[in-house]
Amino acid sequence: MNRRIAELLDRDDVRRARAWLESHDAGTLGLQEQLVAIPAPTGAEGERAAFVEDRMRAIALADVHTDVAGNVLGRLGEGPLPGLVLCSHLDTVFPAGTPLDVTRTGARLSAPGIGDNARGLAALLVLAEAIRECGVRLNGPLTFVASVGEEGEGNLRGVRHLLGDASFRPEGFVALDGPGLERVVHRGLGSRRVRVTYRGPGGHSWAAFGVPNPAHAVGLATARIAEIPLPAEPRTTLTVARLGGGTTINTIPQEAWLEVDLRSEVTDALESARAAMTGALREALEVSNRRRASGTAALTMDTVSLGDRPPGSTAPQHPLVRAAVAATQALGATPKLAAGSTDANVPMSLGIPAIALGAGGRGGDAHLTSEWFENVGGPEGIARVLLVVLATG
Repeated sequence: MNRRIAELLDRDDVRRARAWLESHDAGTLGLQEQLVAIPAPTGAEGERAAFVEDRMRAIALADVHTDVAGNVLGRLGEGPLPGLVLCSHLDTVFPAGTPLDVTRTGARLSAPGIGDNARGLAALLVLAEAIRECGVRLNGPLTFVASVGEEGEGNLRGVRHLLGDASFRPEGFVALDGPGLERVVHRGLGSRRVRVTYRGPGGHSWAAFGVPNPAHAVGLATARIAEIPLPAEPRTTLTVARLGGGTTINTIPQEAWLEVDLRSEVTDALESARAAMTGALREALEVSNRRRASGTAALTMDTVSLGDRPPGSTAPQHPLVRAAVAATQALGATPKLAAGSTDANVPMSLGIPAIALGAGGRGGDAHLTSEWFENVGGPEGIARVLLVVLATG
């Protein structure tokens, strides 16, 4: 076992905190259910943020406040701020009006967002409470953040805002995202997301013979994109994720669109694939316009960015990663170094040591309304975060 982790496990305050987490496990699960019942679509996290702020105040964190972006912050410990940052995102992928009732089937809880990220938020708050209640000795300041805009088109808005302030430079950053006890995400999966719209004059499907068809351009673009060779190393993906357009079955559309998700861990690979995608999109436009009848208006193409997540990494040998690996092993799990797209992407891209960890338990069907969570090893997941904090903070 890692010597530093072994020393921590033998400390009285850490033992008290682990016992506290075990004895309050049912309360942690209840808090998780409370959180998942509060709607928090990306861009509309205010109600859940207010709940978290009230909870931080009840725990008696210092300097609790909501910033102009909507992030909720509080802190423990003394020393130059922000110290080590623990961050868990408030938002979910589910739109307003999604039923959020929790159903129980044996040990399984099911609800949209029960794992991602009601579990991470519950762990953030419970860990802060355990540190306070058990008098855990911190090495320095610990800043707790419940962030906005992590999911989808939120484009990591909350953490971008925090780190956009040059004076806010953490010593390290740990994102608590969903369930789990094994994964140590130390590589940030970058992405480029775009919506491409083809537009033309449209017309009757028979009478407007020869008018260029935006839907045909979308089909051509999709086919061309599917033919782009992509590297397995570094792994790079290019996905046409959504298509749309048109009005009626007997009308040439005036517009049609596609949305594309491009991902890689390496910036050069991202940019190379994006250039190939742009070429495919333009080729589809040119082919469609070459085929139009003389005298008809040409199609146009408009591209809008839906998100731009930076890739990055924290070296496997960095003390933050090594502490997470050692803590995982000490708690009886097998660590798995991994890549992911989380709030930790932003600090990684800025050279700030950062990782993302699950918060215990296990789950599945993330981002589906059938999402589920089972509280297997829940306290150990939160204890792992505590050990990482004490080993590196």
